[in-house]
Amino acid sequence: VIRNLLLTTCLFVMTIPGVASAEGPIKIGTTQALTGHYEDFGKEQLRGIQMWVADINARGSLLGRPVELVHYDDGSRSARSEEGFEKLINEDKVDFLIGPYSSALTLRASAVAEKYDFPMVASAASAEEIWSRGYKNIFGIDTPAGNYLDGVQAGLDAGAKSAALVYARTPFAEDVAVGVRKKAADTGIPIVLDEGYPPEQLDFTAMARRLAEVDADLILGISYLEDSIAIVRAIRKAGVKPMMLAFTVGPALREFGDRLGDDAEGVVGVVQWLRSVPLPGAQDFAYRYRKRYGQNPGVHAAIGYSAGQVIEAAVRLAGTTDHDAVREQLRTMYFRSLLGKYNTDETGRQIGKTNYQLQWQENQRRLIAPAELAEREFIYPLP
Repeated sequence: VIRNLLLTTCLFVMTIPGVASAEGPIKIGTTQALTGHYEDFGKEQLRGIQMWVADINARGSLLGRPVELVHYDDGSRSARSEEGFEKLINEDKVDFLIGPYSSALTLRASAVAEKYDFPMVASAASAEEIWSRGYKNIFGIDTPAGNYLDGVQAGLDAGAKSAALVYARTPFAEDVAVGVRKKAADTGIPIVLDEGYPPEQLDFTAMARRLAEVDADLILGISYLEDSIAIVRAIRKAGVKPMMLAFTVGPALREFGDRLGDDAEGVVGVVQWLRSVPLPGAQDFAYRYRKRYGQNPGVHAAIGYSAGQVIEAAVRLAGTTDHDAVREQLRTMYFRSLLGKYNTDETGRQIGKTNYQLQWQENQRRLIAPAELAEREFIYPLP
């Protein structure tokens, strides 16, 4: 336990430069969505991983060896991700794996990791199915989907009496929807509209009419960037005026506000990380990321960087790259990465991390929960 508590400090202690092992580099393999539907998220996640690699090599080495990243574009497609991880293991001979963006791709990619008994740290993936298959090689850092929208309690506490639930039909979104239905049942709030849609759908005119008809106090969208923007535009055009409007993924991104303008005002989002959150390393990471890439980091950059940190921590604790030893550390260690607490249960499901809630106020993403970190008060009902 003591060595786990000391590890965060140890990771930032300079190692002796110039000491390189004859074994060659420690290779980290990943596929990321550099094209396709998830392109914006995958590119940023890859940058975060690349920055971690640059940082660890600038400090000297990992167990006396440099770190090398090998990556492929999965095109936002599960089959290509699966092929990429097969190649990383069998041809590139990588040592450890970082999962792709999205639960759908991670489900397929982690099956490859399990097939070859390779430890994989999942990045932005939280579908409950990932952890329910009895696999021993997949370890999450993201908040599990079943807990993703726990923050909607703020709307219930403020007096919401009814809710509407709309969601993309993806493994992640469907798992989050299950959690929302459970919370609604536990609190006695009726869900007056419960509707899924294809993840590529961008015309929500008909859905907006149905939302107008049910007139729910709380509208929850389990969505991504493009669909969340399209839903907001559709319901604004239809004159739908809920007391609280909340989405996953989309509102956490600066592009959400840039494209919606005034229509973004008051929209609530959930996010795993913001550079404004007063937690260790956030401002330093944001400054150095901006210097390196010319823009502020989003949450997916922090997720990518943190996945690397978790692998680094496990390898340092194990004192070896032996898979059995590193796997045991990934399963049992307690660690604080840039993203927050890392602590998994026996399935690899993350139990240490919780999300933050933000709200768009005056064209800025403002942290509204948890209370001890909040920048602004929650505006309810919407103006």
